[in-house]
Amino acid sequence: MIALFTDFGIGSPYVGQVHAVLETLATGVARIDLCHDLTPFEPKGAAYLLNAFALSFEAETVFICVVDPGVGGARLPLIVRVGRHWFVGPENGLIEILARHAVAANSPVIGWMIKWRPDAEISATFHGRDLFAPIAAKLAMGWRPDNEPDIATPLLADEYRYPDWPDNFAEIIYIDRYGNGMTGIHASAIPEGAQLICNGEVLTKARTFSDRRPGELFWFKNAHGLVEIAAFRARACDQLGLTPGTGIEIRL
Repeated sequence: MIALFTDFGIGSPYVGQVHAVLETLATGVARIDLCHDLTPFEPKGAAYLLNAFALSFEAETVFICVVDPGVGGARLPLIVRVGRHWFVGPENGLIEILARHAVAANSPVIGWMIKWRPDAEISATFHGRDLFAPIAAKLAMGWRPDNEPDIATPLLADEYRYPDWPDNFAEIIYIDRYGNGMTGIHASAIPEGAQLICNGEVLTKARTFSDRRPGELFWFKNAHGLVEIAAFRARACDQLGLTPGTGIEIRL
């Protein structure tokens, strides 16, 4: 299976072009559009979402991860093996949180720099189509980078780590179509009885939406294990003025 995780935009022609490459080079391999409405140009928030979403996928899933404001620049193109999954994308922290949590759980993490380039001219601004998709297709079809240094060169883990990024990121990282604000905080990191403060509003925990009155704000542990801010039958983002990057304070 190949899963796409990008900031290309839902319905974007860029998504269609990546699918066309995958259809040609990995015919018959299932493809999933995991997310295409990540915050543009912001790999940090996306890194926490990727960590939350990816591990529920079946073993050997290949993820094409593209939030790449530095495309065509000095950042490295990577293949990273995290546990039982493959990740292909830029070296800009997008895979950092996932790799860090895997290391903490004694799960293997191995990285390679992609040296391969297609015979045709590669676009300086669309590595998702011209570089990452072909490599992801090769992985999905059974190719492995271990013994082909002309295609991928092994990297040490500390060459692609971002140690200054926290394990729990106390900001809104994604707003869904219901107006809920997902954070980069693991719900397990919040002490029992703690309150969250967001844009001056004090929020207490609820188990699920219908435990509160219509329009009432709260926070809850979402299906991915992250803290999420919501309002029952209402848009929390409108009530609180939430945008990606809005800070969260934890009050014990």
